[in-house]
Amino acid sequence: MRISVIGCGHLGIPHAAAMAELGHEVVGVDVDQAKVDRLNAGECPIYETGLPELLARHTTSGRLRFTTSISEAAEFADLHFIGVGTPIDADGRSYDTGQVYGAIRQLAPHLDRPCTVVGKSTVTVGTTAQVTVLAQRLAPAGNRVDVVWNPEFLREGHAVQDTLRPDRLIAGVTTTEGEKAIRAVYAPILDAGVPLFVTDPQTAELAKGAANTFLGLKISYANALADMCEAAGGDVDQIVDILGIDPRIGSGGMRPGIGYGGGCLPKDIRAFTASARQLGADEAADLLRSAEKINESRTAGALDLITRTLGDRPLKGAKVTVWGAAFKPGTNDVRESPALALARALQEAGATVIVHDPQAIATAVNRNPELDYTDDLSASIDGADVVVLATEWPEYQQADPHALVERPASPLLVDCRTALDPEPWRLAGWKVRQLGRPGK
Repeated sequence: MRISVIGCGHLGIPHAAAMAELGHEVVGVDVDQAKVDRLNAGECPIYETGLPELLARHTTSGRLRFTTSISEAAEFADLHFIGVGTPIDADGRSYDTGQVYGAIRQLAPHLDRPCTVVGKSTVTVGTTAQVTVLAQRLAPAGNRVDVVWNPEFLREGHAVQDTLRPDRLIAGVTTTEGEKAIRAVYAPILDAGVPLFVTDPQTAELAKGAANTFLGLKISYANALADMCEAAGGDVDQIVDILGIDPRIGSGGMRPGIGYGGGCLPKDIRAFTASARQLGADEAADLLRSAEKINESRTAGALDLITRTLGDRPLKGAKVTVWGAAFKPGTNDVRESPALALARALQEAGATVIVHDPQAIATAVNRNPELDYTDDLSASIDGADVVVLATEWPEYQQADPHALVERPASPLLVDCRTALDPEPWRLAGWKVRQLGRPGK
C-alpha cells in the first residue's frame, strides 16, 4: 500500500520505518526541514532500540522517504496515519489536541479521492467524531474520507518491536471501508496471529487511556507497598513475587522505584483522570488521582532513602553520581524523567551531582543544562560519596562491582529502581539500599 505518516517524532518515525518493513511504500511528513533532511539521509534524530538500523535500511531501499509537503503526501498515499503529539494542555490535566486538528486542517483540503485517515495519537474520548466532521467538511472527497482511530500501545525503548509484533491492535471504525483499510495495512501482523479488536471510536479512545492508567496504578501500588515495607522492615521484592503468582494480578509492571515518566504515561493518566471527572465518575477519578499522588511523592522518598544511606554525612556538599537520565532504558527520551527530577532535587539540596547515561546525555543537556554529565560509566563514580541508580539500563545491571568498588570515596549504592541483584555488589564490598527491601 501507499501510506503517509504525518508527524515524525517518537511515534511517527518508528511507525513509518515499521510500515516500510512490512512492505508498504511510505512517506513521512514533518514541518522541520532539518529533521526531514536527516531522516532522508538515514540518520535517526531519536534513539530507539533497533530503529537506526531499520531507518537506514528502508531509506536506502526506497520504500521510505520524508518530506515537508503535506500536499505531496496527499497525492501519493491512500491511507494517512496521524502521529502528531498530544502534550498535556495548559490546565495540566487535558490533552492539547491542537496538532491533531492542525494536521487535519492541512491534509484534508488535498484529499480529492476516497482514502482513510487513521489516528494514532492519544486523544480525549469524542475526538474521532469531531475529526471526522472536520475532515469531511474540508476534503473535496467529502464523506468518501473515512476516519479510523487506531491507538498505539508502544513502550518507549521497544517501539520497533511493539509496532511490528504488538500484543494487540485496536480499530475504532464507523464504516466497513475503514475496517478493510486497517486489515489491509496490518495484514502481515494479523496473519502472524496478532488479535484485532474492532470497536466503535469511543471505545478505542478510552481503551488507550485505560491501559496506560492501569499500568500507572500498578506502578503506584508497588511503590505504596515499598513505602510500607520500608517502614515495617518487610521485603517488597518478595511481596511482588507472591502477588505475581496470582493469575488475576500478575507481576508485570509492578516494580517499585522512583515512578513512571516519559511523554505518554503521565499525561495519559492525568487526562484519563480528568475524563473520569468530566463524565461524573467521581469515585473513579479519586482512585486515579491517588495513584498520581503516590507517583508524585517518589522523588521525596528517594531523597529520604539517599539521606539515610549517607548516615552522618550531610547531603549538602556530598558528591552524588546519578546513573541514568532517560525516563526508562532503551530510549533517549527525558520527558518527565524521574531520574532527572531526582538529580535536580539532589542538586537543590546542596549535593554536587554528576549524571551518566549511555544514550540520553544530549537530550538531557538540552532539558537540564544546569546539571553536569559524563559518558564514562567508570569515571562517573570517581570520588563519589554515593551512587544512585535512577534508570535501569542494562549497562548498570551488567557492571562489575569488583572493578568499580575502589573508585568512589564510599562504596554506597542506592538502587532507586530495584533493578540490581544486591548480593554480588555486597560481596564486592558495596553497601546497597533498595526502597522497601531490608538493608544490610
